[in-house]
Amino acid sequence: MAIELLSPAGNYEKLVTAFSYGADAAYMGLTSFSLRKNAGNFSDLEADKVRKLKEETGKKIYCTMNIIFRERQIEELMGMRDEIATWPFDAFIVSDIGTVPFFRKNFPDKELHLSTQASCINSEAAKMYRDMGFSRIILGREASLDDIKRIKDKVPELELEAFVHGAMCMAYSGRCLLSAHLAGRSGNQGDCAHTCRWKYRLALEEEERPGVYYPIDEEDDYTTILSSKDLCMIDHVKELEDAGLSSLKIEGRMKSVYYVAVVTRAYRKALDNDPELDRYKRDIFDVSHREFTTGFFFSSGPIEGEDVSRPTSYGYERNYMFLGTVRKDMGNGIFELDVRNQIRQSSPLEFIGPDVPLLKEEGFMLLDAEGNAADKLDHGKQGFIKTGLPLKPGYIMRCLSESEEKYIR
Repeated sequence: MAIELLSPAGNYEKLVTAFSYGADAAYMGLTSFSLRKNAGNFSDLEADKVRKLKEETGKKIYCTMNIIFRERQIEELMGMRDEIATWPFDAFIVSDIGTVPFFRKNFPDKELHLSTQASCINSEAAKMYRDMGFSRIILGREASLDDIKRIKDKVPELELEAFVHGAMCMAYSGRCLLSAHLAGRSGNQGDCAHTCRWKYRLALEEEERPGVYYPIDEEDDYTTILSSKDLCMIDHVKELEDAGLSSLKIEGRMKSVYYVAVVTRAYRKALDNDPELDRYKRDIFDVSHREFTTGFFFSSGPIEGEDVSRPTSYGYERNYMFLGTVRKDMGNGIFELDVRNQIRQSSPLEFIGPDVPLLKEEGFMLLDAEGNAADKLDHGKQGFIKTGLPLKPGYIMRCLSESEEKYIR
């Protein structure tokens, strides 16, 4: 069986983008019980169009139900059977074992996938979850390639999935209390404030001299000692396949449509051994990201290999500004745009598509909602572009950032 490429879908638009740009499956959350509750997610009003999209594409959709449930939440889940049943899910991603009886009783034809939050990184734990009814284990991010091979050899009937690209958590398998402690927002309830990305000032206080501090500073007057690098395994897809993974998972339900498009596309081309892979791969280094790492795949921690935390650069890197997407072909070289950032007549534009690495355009004309020439189009306003390029609905529009230097979110 071919290895699966699994992409994030924080909302319906990202779901469409993930499928258009090469994902075999996508994972999404409902408005309740998802660890990315601020991603937009899906309301019950969207079930019909998600079902239609699934029928049209034949691709799989997995539902994240991966929070750690409180008592009132588990009671709420028990009353949601009919609502959940309206969705065309192929599997449920769960971490709280207390939910297993509910899903096995009410959705016996759906698969159960164990969330990475459950921290499964050994074969004995994998066997236990298999016996509970899980068909797939999303391994803890601490698992190395060697661990994965060993687990697959001992439990060959289980599918194994691993995150291969995107943000990593500084806590073990993402089980962190820092956000709840500092911001009153629990990461284990899907409301992480990303406190590990905040700037911190460190100082030493000597016991006999309370209030007198010796500062420990990095990068002006702060350090990002808690922050982790971003995961990137684009150059190691063959090793991931050889280790026995069934699914390569991309992180990013809260990230942009542009991110979903370029990262999904690059990994699709890598899996397909596309001869033009380098042209597609380049974009994942230009989309907003922290310094990249291969995580724990080639080691069991920073002592044995690469340090995944404390990036040497203190912010995000990006070279392009995402401007929007092509919405509709109006004919005669005119296309309706979904404008996300200001588009200027004076700025050269670039377009990318699922199988088009790059199209450049300088001789275009911007048109406002009435079809009149415009110097610029702003976010939220209807607009069009007249161009000689062979654009298609779903193409991504971008321009070089005004400043290509690093920035802090």
